[in-house]
Amino acid sequence: MLGSSCRWFRHTILEQDSVWKYACVRDLQVPLFPQQVSFKWIQLYLSAFDGSHSYLFRQQDKHIDWMKIGAFFLDSSAGLLTAKLPLLPRLPGGESVEKMLQTTGSCILNNIKTGVWIADLQLVRCPVCNLDTCEGIMQTLDARHIELFLTEGYKSGSWDYKEIGSYDIRDHMDKATVAIFDTKHLKDRPATEVFDVKAWAAKPGDCKPRARIACHGVALNTNLQENDGLYVRFLAMRAGKEDDSEVVSIRISQQLL
Repeated sequence: MLGSSCRWFRHTILEQDSVWKYACVRDLQVPLFPQQVSFKWIQLYLSAFDGSHSYLFRQQDKHIDWMKIGAFFLDSSAGLLTAKLPLLPRLPGGESVEKMLQTTGSCILNNIKTGVWIADLQLVRCPVCNLDTCEGIMQTLDARHIELFLTEGYKSGSWDYKEIGSYDIRDHMDKATVAIFDTKHLKDRPATEVFDVKAWAAKPGDCKPRARIACHGVALNTNLQENDGLYVRFLAMRAGKEDDSEVVSIRISQQLL
């Protein structure tokens, strides 16, 4: 509307892509970064704020509700995925991703596409998770690179999520917690504040999910009803069919047992 008011505004608003880069950085509340992007910033802005989420493209029949959490920035290609907060004293390593998840509930995922990532909370119907005995719903921390919805491989459906491992807890759980962090910034003060779940999680009895975003990561926590445990799945989407292709989206789903 502003661009239609006069030629100067039209040129500034519709043709100066730096305006939309500033708008993205401002509204996503991420740091200004030097990396080049593959699309115009006006396209990235629209894909981030037009109300789209990943289940609009696939599995719409499984989707119940969603909530935008916010955006964070990955400037290294290694990310920590965990279903445990606070973190273990020592990060996992030296084993396969699947083995690390099964034994510690955490893993290091490499070759993640750097840049701005957008995080959402998704509520979906079971059995998306392959557990046929579950008739309820499960929550998913859904994170994607800002360019994902504009890429041809994603829009055509040739890229899909693959399970990288799972974490099965056969005991009552009071809360479900998951997080994704840039391993380069785990000791930064904003990250350590997120690790202190008691400082931002909901009070006992309040089952409304709570999320906390930091400059280089995101965490999600939900108090749980009576249960016999928790089944956590870790999935990644890669920009290609090769196992070493860049990771462009991550999902961590949690299902009550």
